[in-house]
Amino acid sequence: MKKFILSIFVMVSFGFYVIWQNVGNSSNNFLAPTPVVSSNNIKKSSKPKLATIIPTTILPKPIPVVILPPPKKTGIYNDGEYIGNSADAYYGSIQVKAVISNGQLADVVFLDYPQDRGTSVRINNQAMPILKSEAIQTQNSNVNTVSGATDSSGAFRESLASALSQAKA
Repeated sequence: MKKFILSIFVMVSFGFYVIWQNVGNSSNNFLAPTPVVSSNNIKKSSKPKLATIIPTTILPKPIPVVILPPPKKTGIYNDGEYIGNSADAYYGSIQVKAVISNGQLADVVFLDYPQDRGTSVRINNQAMPILKSEAIQTQNSNVNTVSGATDSSGAFRESLASALSQAKA
């Protein structure tokens, strides 16, 4: 029984000690020492002072709005896709689609070309990339005739000219 009373006394004493320590230092996390100034040197006081916490609201800076004028036309054509008329190339027809971007001829797509005979396929497979490249480079339908593909070159110029006339600004 004596051991029991002694153990309760020790626990109660320890509890009072913990409470006494916490009352003296109630908010250790927010304490800042207060300096005491003397004529010889600066000493810290033993009693801490609570730091001041000021709540602030951080507002975002307004983003300036810049209204840009509509872009000026840079080329001679209206943007879009324009399909030219079908033109006779003797062994078949050629029809192209002109793709205009930023006022410039950006691409030429062959929609139809003579391909029912092996010779026509071979000739046009060689001529079409040359005609397309030259049309994009010159930005019009005035392309040179590809040797060996005279009829296809003429039909290409005709179909592309009708497509570009639709795209004129």
